[in-house]
Amino acid sequence: MVVPNDLPGGYLLAPAALPGCQAWPGRSAMAAGRAAWDSEEVGDGLVTVFACGDVMPGRGVDQILPRPGDPELREAFARDARAYVDLAERAHGPIPRPVSFGWPWGDALQVLDEIAPDVRVINLETSITTSREFAPGKAIHYRMSPGNLPCVAAVRPDACALANNHVLDFGHHGLADTLRALAGAGLRAVGAGPDSDAARRPVAVPVSGGGRAVIVSCGTACSGIPAGWAAAPGRPGVNRLPDLSPATADGVIGQVQAARRPGDVAVVSIHWGSNWGYDVDADQVRFARQLIDGGVDLVHGHSSHHPRPIEVFRGKLILYGCGDCVDDYEGITSHRDYRGDLRLLYFASLEAATGQLTALHMAPMRARKMRLHPAPAADRQWLTAVLDRISRGFGSRVDLRPDGMLALRLIR
Repeated sequence: MVVPNDLPGGYLLAPAALPGCQAWPGRSAMAAGRAAWDSEEVGDGLVTVFACGDVMPGRGVDQILPRPGDPELREAFARDARAYVDLAERAHGPIPRPVSFGWPWGDALQVLDEIAPDVRVINLETSITTSREFAPGKAIHYRMSPGNLPCVAAVRPDACALANNHVLDFGHHGLADTLRALAGAGLRAVGAGPDSDAARRPVAVPVSGGGRAVIVSCGTACSGIPAGWAAAPGRPGVNRLPDLSPATADGVIGQVQAARRPGDVAVVSIHWGSNWGYDVDADQVRFARQLIDGGVDLVHGHSSHHPRPIEVFRGKLILYGCGDCVDDYEGITSHRDYRGDLRLLYFASLEAATGQLTALHMAPMRARKMRLHPAPAADRQWLTAVLDRISRGFGSRVDLRPDGMLALRLIR
């Protein structure tokens, strides 16, 4: 069910106008987009957070990168990861091999360079390992060669959220390899670790002005995380939530508050919900709002293969589902009505002192040949219409701007 926003009172949140914008994807348009809401232009005291949906550079993506790992799969559909490359090529033509490490991100890297967010958070949904220890009882396993880790580093993430349903696809050895590889590359992992204390420990990212972004990563059973993957004292695993009860929400809030200092903004990155469908379960809505009431400033939801509704609750942003970002799904023909080939890059500007949302802009991309490109005009319009329709019950509206970016317009 979709639960409407019960925020008392009313207000309008609209982005500043963008004089002189050109059509997407011109660099001058992106620069103008940044000028409208970048902290250097509109005043001090803003923190801009980049968030995206699932980043899955394993399996087929791993096979087109410079240092592919073992392509073995144990799926009903495929026994070789290169089958997913073949599907993508059948859909949109040959993919050069090997591609550069930055290839899967494509034009998203330019967007990030132009907007220059203060904090970058991704949900990294793969094991980074050479292990052949396939986790039992799973239909799908994601594995990326450690030699291809520069693909993850290309987007310069400040935090790689790992509390998801694929990071232990190759067991505890695979998780240990993943943590070791990320640390060796200077990339910070959050949401998984050698024990429960490490898995629950937030990452704190310094931002301009002296504050920080405090980031917690957690995941739920409804996203497919097995119970045995939960970290425990002396046992590796992920920060798996037992349920979405008020007591569990209080526990997540406690993880945030244990690390938070005055002037910090707090982000909870949560892997939850089903793969398909626009509805948001009532318990997810209650849980997200309780996090906001407990001091969280941004709820970064993911797991669905397409965007889900957006809500601003008591002035704070809730992204119920950010969809996919990087993956090898391009040639898969099921669930076409959801347009899983369309992706969004989310840029949320928050007041550093209060965590209040001042603007949300989204860059629409389309996957072709396992690479992100600016979405064509018709696809931008389609995304805008869908996101506007599904967010309306939460009091949120979405506009398509002249520069091709999507922007949140909240009316109550």
